[in-house]
Amino acid sequence: MPLIRERDSKRLHIKGRLMGESLVSESFLDSLEVAPQQRLFPDVNVMKIGGQSICDRGKHALPGIIEEIAANRDEHKMLLLTGGGTRSRHIYAIGLELGMPTGIIAAFGSSVSKQNALLVATLLSQHGGIEIDQDAIMKLPNYFAQGCIPVTQGMPPYDYFAIPPEKGRIPIHRTDVGTLLMADLIGAKSCIFLKDERGLHTNDPKKDPEAEFIPKITVSELREMHLDDLIIERPCLEILENSQVVDHIQIIDATQRGNITKALAGEHVGTLITRD
Repeated sequence: MPLIRERDSKRLHIKGRLMGESLVSESFLDSLEVAPQQRLFPDVNVMKIGGQSICDRGKHALPGIIEEIAANRDEHKMLLLTGGGTRSRHIYAIGLELGMPTGIIAAFGSSVSKQNALLVATLLSQHGGIEIDQDAIMKLPNYFAQGCIPVTQGMPPYDYFAIPPEKGRIPIHRTDVGTLLMADLIGAKSCIFLKDERGLHTNDPKKDPEAEFIPKITVSELREMHLDDLIIERPCLEILENSQVVDHIQIIDATQRGNITKALAGEHVGTLITRD
């Protein structure tokens, strides 16, 4: 960008398309030329360990998953994020009863997600597990060079600035959203959600035994179905739709031994939700 000097002044300005623009004009944004988004870490697999589906089940789910993750350390680079689970739902309920705003409730959720990150990192400690803050992401090469498996919380750092939802005051941008945002930020190789269900169904299979399994679907097709319940947070659909570097997300049953290994190898296991 060239420098220009004001007439009859010594002051310099940077000449560019953004000078003097409000940045909210749709016609201007349509005409703005931008370079393709850089994929910062295209060899890293972002994986979210579910809070309620995995962490809350303790010894009945975590040990096997930790073992399989550790077994893949030498072949795959993995960045783990954690959900909040039942404890976050408990603190959400208390906050709602006491009239807390969305931003405070979101901060509650962050604290629980961080507890689970510490839990998972501790279980992985003998395999290189290490808890990191979200703002340490640019240090990923250092962690991987030392054989580490970095773990951080999945809650996006909106906290006090969480966007009030259309209905109620529970923050809609929670740990699923944070995981996908992380994958988009770093241009990850994959974005995998570790759950205790086979994948996406037409309804919650724990409540509806007649719910049908959906192995693969696009964002627009999923929207057209108008499902009452989803296995991931709804804002993930818009994030995936608008991403320039993430073209699909994968949802797998991590309690079934071997599914994590298959997903890391690029196999179609569970559900694939693809960008249109």
